[in-house]
Formats: sequence, C-alpha cells, structure tokens
Amino acid sequence: MAVEPLSQREIEDRLAELPGWSLDGDRIARSYRLGSHFAAAAMVVHIARVQDELDHHSDLTLGYHTVSLTVNTHSAGGVVTGKDFELARRVEELAPAHGAH
Repeated sequence: MAVEPLSQREIEDRLAELPGWSLDGDRIARSYRLGSHFAAAAMVVHIARVQDELDHHSDLTLGYHTVSLTVNTHSAGGVVTGKDFELARRVEELAPAHGAH
C-alpha cells in the first residue's frame, strides 16, 4: 500500500499535537536534552528498537547530552507522511522514561 504525503495543513495540525517537534524543510525534527551522555545513548538504543518495530527509520544523532531526530518517508519520495508522525508519537512516549526534555 502506497504511503501518501500529508498536506501542509495536515502537517501543521499534527505538529500542534507534538510540542517540541517542528517542520525542518521536508522533514519533521526534534531535539531532546538529557541528564548525561549515558542517558542519551540509552534513549538512542530505545528509539532504534521502535524504528525497527515500525520499519521506519529517522536520521538519529547522539550528542554529549542530546538526541536529535529528523524524519521523512523515503519510500514516498522524501516527504512527510503519517508514518513520520507515528514514529514521532512513539518517541514522545518513551522520552520521559529517559529524563528527556
């Protein structure tokens, strides 16, 4: 089943439900600050597991006390789709357990 791109309005509406997330060109993006490098690394591993479960992967960057994600749907031509927001929602659900803000 083909994944359809979201309209600008749909993207804005969905971003309104995910504080901290924003549109960055043709991707949605978010950065998190954590209490330690170890906590950030643990969050990266947790995100990687979710990405494998969803079979949908972001560009994921580990910094000293930070984790950053940017995501779009390559199979739909590099545009934002509902799959991207599903991944963002799942990351939002796991972030508090890592002390991310």
